Amino acid sequence: MAAGVILVGGGFAVANASTSGDAQKAAAGVHYPVNKKAAGVAAVVSAANAFLNTLDSTQQTETLLDFTEENATAWSNLPCGSSCRPGIQTGSLSEAQLTALENVLKVALGSGKDTGYDHVMQTLLADEVLNSAGSSSSSSAAPTDSAPSADPSATAGSTSTAVPTDVPTGAPPSGGTGGGPGGGGYGSGVYFLAFLGTPSATGTWQLHFGGHHLAVNITYKDGKVAGASPFFTGVEPTSWTADDGTTYAPMAKFRDGLLKLTGSLSDTQLATAKLSTTFGDVLLGPDQDGKFPATKEGIPVSSLSAKQKKLVLAAIHPWVADVDDATAKQLLKTYERELNQTYLAYSGGTGLDTQGDYVRIDGPSVWIEFVCQNGVVYRDQIHYHTVYRDRTRDYGNEFSFS
Repeated sequence: MAAGVILVGGGFAVANASTSGDAQKAAAGVHYPVNKKAAGVAAVVSAANAFLNTLDSTQQTETLLDFTEENATAWSNLPCGSSCRPGIQTGSLSEAQLTALENVLKVALGSGKDTGYDHVMQTLLADEVLNSAGSSSSSSAAPTDSAPSADPSATAGSTSTAVPTDVPTGAPPSGGTGGGPGGGGYGSGVYFLAFLGTPSATGTWQLHFGGHHLAVNITYKDGKVAGASPFFTGVEPTSWTADDGTTYAPMAKFRDGLLKLTGSLSDTQLATAKLSTTFGDVLLGPDQDGKFPATKEGIPVSSLSAKQKKLVLAAIHPWVADVDDATAKQLLKTYERELNQTYLAYSGGTGLDTQGDYVRIDGPSVWIEFVCQNGVVYRDQIHYHTVYRDRTRDYGNEFSFS
């Protein structure tokens, strides 16, 4: 087994590990067909099979699980390791196995800069930063970046007592649920991949990948993507500069699209869009499946100008771009058709730089939330939690959450 996982040049690598034993063990697993010329979903299936072929029988059993509601909904934003999510852990894999896993993600996710695969790998890099900070004596020091600070003594603006589990001590704003107990550690070696159902171009199955601040759930049915949500993505620190001088800001595109949108609103529009509730976390995070509010709140997008409507669609794009480019394009067309039935709302401020700043886009299908929290490791900064859901496509619409 690998001693640890590091990220080099945007990809996985094994630190201080011997992999010869892993290669021998892998021969004991079932062999699955691989078609290197496949395209679309068939290419995802082929990449999944190529990864499975690097595993031994025990590892295949860890990875290949039933597509049940219990397994599909077992995801979290918290660093709770295998206690809150299924699958095989990245830190247990050899270099060859990690390379094959990385290829699965490359094929299944979007190819855009700072979105899709690129965004996911940057999210894992951020967790490496947290891992390094948490294991050093100077963990309270902020990384080199320009991330804004937040007031750690911010208090709730309503009588609700819901407090997100992974925020620092103090009294964060109310709203949201947090998602359960923390613990389990940080780092790119504490992420998990599972195939729920057998990867196939004819059946129904799900690619399930996640860890701290990340939950990728892509459901395939009859050779097509039936759902690219729920997709949870967050980050701490929000930006940092690596030793080689490269600056990373994994969620800059996500944040900036919303800033352009809310920045386009007039004072009257802002007053209409503002919510009376305050939020300490996203409302529809883990374990909140199907709990969409019955009533839409905020300002109807139908009342916005043509230019502002384009900004709404542009703001949605980074979340949808998590999935492969062709599927993302189809989803955006759907959300564009539904813009006049979509609502925009916010709570706190619109700067997305203070604990409790919150923005929501709520349509007939699309649901996006972005919230700022005080930092957990870097407590003099804020960090981001976001979630993308679809009222009719979460988990490929395979489950009923009534």
